[in-house]
Amino acid sequence: MLLALLAAACGPRTVPPSDWEIANESNLRREQAAAEVVTQFPAYPRNSNLLEFSVGASGEFRFFVDKSSLSVGGDGIVRYVLVARSSSGVDNVSYEGLRCESAEVRRYAAGEKDATWRASTGTWQPIALRWNRVLHREYFCPQNIAIRRADEGVRALEAGGHPFSRGFAAEPNRPR
Repeated sequence: MLLALLAAACGPRTVPPSDWEIANESNLRREQAAAEVVTQFPAYPRNSNLLEFSVGASGEFRFFVDKSSLSVGGDGIVRYVLVARSSSGVDNVSYEGLRCESAEVRRYAAGEKDATWRASTGTWQPIALRWNRVLHREYFCPQNIAIRRADEGVRALEAGGHPFSRGFAAEPNRPR
């Protein structure tokens, strides 16, 4: 029994990763990102499927997610079609993905005027644009954790934010 207690007290130690481990993990992530090829794009968005979300002072644009395109992959990536509509009615359409844990975004395709997709060769990038930050933080990745299913994201868009983005003690539907 004394031996068991001693073994438990000496349990596994956490050792920071070496420079070699860090470099190889980074290479592995790059290889995985390169291996991720999206060849099938969702249907082009229809106005009846668009859910608007607020990004604060957005100037001349309104932002929407096509609820029928929203998906959460087994890889934990939240994918969606984003529509940025100018005040003159011109739509900028893109098919994107969010990696919640690392707060990265990737554009898979851009929408064309003839309602088709043009594949993008972009890679994963840190989130820099306000609308991507809002989608990440307030709708699809509350507390850097991916939503579990598409309907959870749709409910968050319809409610004006995911309840966990407000913290665990927040009252539901309370204005932010």
